[in-house]
Parts: sequence; C-alpha cells; structure tokens
Amino acid sequence: MEAVRVLFGLSAPLVVCWERRWFTARPGLTILLTLAYGAYAIAPYIDDVRSWSALASAVLLAVGCILLYRSSSTPALGFSITSPLPTGLSVGKRLGAVAVLLAVSVGTWTAWSTASVFFDQLLRNDTLAVMLSALLIAVFGGGAFVKAATDPVVEEVDRLPSGPNKETALALIRSGGRAIGLFERGLLFIFLAAGQPEAAALVLAAKALARAPVDHVNQASKYFLTGTLASVIAAWIMSVAARAAVGLPIL
Repeated sequence: MEAVRVLFGLSAPLVVCWERRWFTARPGLTILLTLAYGAYAIAPYIDDVRSWSALASAVLLAVGCILLYRSSSTPALGFSITSPLPTGLSVGKRLGAVAVLLAVSVGTWTAWSTASVFFDQLLRNDTLAVMLSALLIAVFGGGAFVKAATDPVVEEVDRLPSGPNKETALALIRSGGRAIGLFERGLLFIFLAAGQPEAAALVLAAKALARAPVDHVNQASKYFLTGTLASVIAAWIMSVAARAAVGLPIL
C-alpha cells in the first residue's frame, strides 16, 4: 500500500497539470502543486529516504516537462537557470531533457527494490499467467472463430445482385473494424473472468447502440449479430476455462 500511495500521489499532480496544460500556462503552479500534493502523498513515510527521492524525481519531472513544453509565451518560473550550454532556442529543451532523464534515473533507483519484488511476484503468479494466456486466446483465437462464423454472411452478400443494397451492406461490413472486435472480446473476457457478467452486458449494450443505424440493412445486421455472438461465445468459453483452472466458481 505504501508504494501504491506514493506512486499514485506523485503521479496525480503531474497528470492534472498535463491535462490542464499548466506545463506551459502555469509553470509555477505546476511545481507548487507537485510539491504540495507530493508532500501529502509521502507524509506517512517521511522517515524513509526513498520517499523524499521519489518526491524529488516528481519535481524534476515537472521541471523537465515545463522546459520541454516551454515556448516564448510561457510565463517565467520566477528564477533563472545559468547553463554552460550554448544559448539559443534549444537550451530550454536540452535542460528539460536532462531533468526528465535525471527524474527517471532517480525514480528508477527509488522504486527498484519495491518493483523487483513486485515483478518477481508477478512472474511467479500462476493465476495471472493462466488469465493472461486465456485472454490472448480469447482475443486472437476468438478472431479466427468470428471470421469462420461471419464468412458465410459475407459470401451471401457477395451473391446479391449489384445495386444500392449490396454496396451499402458491403460498406457497412468493411467498416466493422478488426480492432473493435479485439477490444470487444478483451473487455468481455476481462469482465466475465472477473465474475462481472453485468459489466459484460453493458459492453454488448453499448455496441448495440453504436450499431443501431444499420438495423435497416438486413445483411449487415446479420453480419454484426453473428460476429457479436461469436465473440461472446469465445470470451465466455475461455473465461469459464480460466476460472475453472484457477479454482474459481464457474459462472
């Protein structure tokens, strides 16, 4: 919990500043927020030198991002930096790159002992290995299953007489997107393997709403329905197999 609190606590102000574009608009506030919120994050662990080095790496990263994103319209930090590097437009970016690299180095040194234990536990975790392997099989192996299930529908569309209906159906089928299918099966497997079929149902509902405009095209609707059912079957089979393999109740 200590490592997670520090990691999330130091990441949060950086993410906020990045989303609000404060690296360029409010550099002083960026550093102040990183320091203040970072101090709050490490407060219970101030006796540990690693907490302070983690805070230092976050501040260095904030300074580096400010310098990297700095433009002529960026407000001054309130202090100047004298550098032996040649003067010019690239000096700030060079200093920013150095600050980022230094922040990464300090952060890596700080987190190494905790991270090494964490990754060692991950490598030895049989449940994680089974679930990850089952996820890959469901996502990519399920793709072959979906293709086999939908090929007859595509052939049926190809046999249609030339005309607007055929062209519309083919255009909609081609717009389906392989990446969407991979993402869909991945989400379905994750939710089903986690024992949350309700969340999986929400994924299907969202896809149904997205595909609602094609309901009037019979062949396209048949294609998407067949593909969705095949994805559900692939994700369900692998989630059941994975849960059974690790000793969890089968849905």
